[in-house]
Amino acid sequence: MTAKVALLGYGLAGSVFHAPFISTTPGLELSVVVTGNGKRSEQALREHPGVTVVGTADEVWERAGELDLAVIATPNSSHVPLGLAALEAELAVVVDKPLALNAAEGSRLVDAATESGLLLTVFQNRRWDGDFLTLRRLLAADELGRVHRFESRFERWRPEVGGGWRERVPAEGGGLLLDLGSHLVDQALQLFGPASGLYAELDARREGAVAEDDIFLALEHESGVHSHLWASALAADPGPRFRVLGDRGAFVKRGLDAQEEDLRSGRRPTDLGFGEEPRERWGRLVTGAESREVPTEPGSYGSFYAGVAASLRDGVPPPVDPRDAVAVLELLDEARGRA
Repeated sequence: MTAKVALLGYGLAGSVFHAPFISTTPGLELSVVVTGNGKRSEQALREHPGVTVVGTADEVWERAGELDLAVIATPNSSHVPLGLAALEAELAVVVDKPLALNAAEGSRLVDAATESGLLLTVFQNRRWDGDFLTLRRLLAADELGRVHRFESRFERWRPEVGGGWRERVPAEGGGLLLDLGSHLVDQALQLFGPASGLYAELDARREGAVAEDDIFLALEHESGVHSHLWASALAADPGPRFRVLGDRGAFVKRGLDAQEEDLRSGRRPTDLGFGEEPRERWGRLVTGAESREVPTEPGSYGSFYAGVAASLRDGVPPPVDPRDAVAVLELLDEARGRA
């Protein structure tokens, strides 16, 4: 069975993070792209010859009988309305993170999918970052012992406010809390379990900023681990991507996963070496004065879509349980209420 896919949105998310993996995953076929932007329409046709480009989501619902899956890669505020419409059209649904603007809306969409019996999953692609996969490997092997502190950062140096909706239109769900905060909290919960306590700092620090561009969250997990999570657009000297402290050692990793860099440079997920990190960017396992390199696992965003294909074909659980995304949103809601 090959599932025919409609991709709603062909901006950065749709063109870079979704289309390349949909089009190269066995069992999936990129059939329709939705964009009302002429340049993006030309780009989609150039990058995926044979795809049909339409201007509105309504045109997808009209041809839903020819399709199997809707992938929603549009601004955050449209995720729930489009997801509900896709389910109403009897299509399975992938939603780019965040699932919704808040937990209540996210729960509404999850409930609708449950009632319809259709697949709903969330593109939490950072679960397949190479550095995250490497850390999971170290934890499974008990290389760090009992972890007591997890530090995780997405810090960048972008001192000028950009022109896109993520930085200019808070009502669309802009700002770092829903953007990178969704990844930071999801990764922490996946590694160390539910959180029982939270502290938050949310700030708009750059001149002209209308959405938060510098955030810090501290989670106290029921397991006893403390997670310290940062995202910033105003970090001239970014800290380590991960710094994980245990009673047997520490893991320190700098730099970002290589897959986005590869995709932006035009590489395909099927290219040799895609997602592999050069040795000079590997992390280190540190025990006092001793330190050794830790090879980074190849990043594998394609594993998400392989999981989607398997779920559609075989009825196995989706690669990301949408209830996990609701749990993340509950914490982000709490962070906004406390900051």
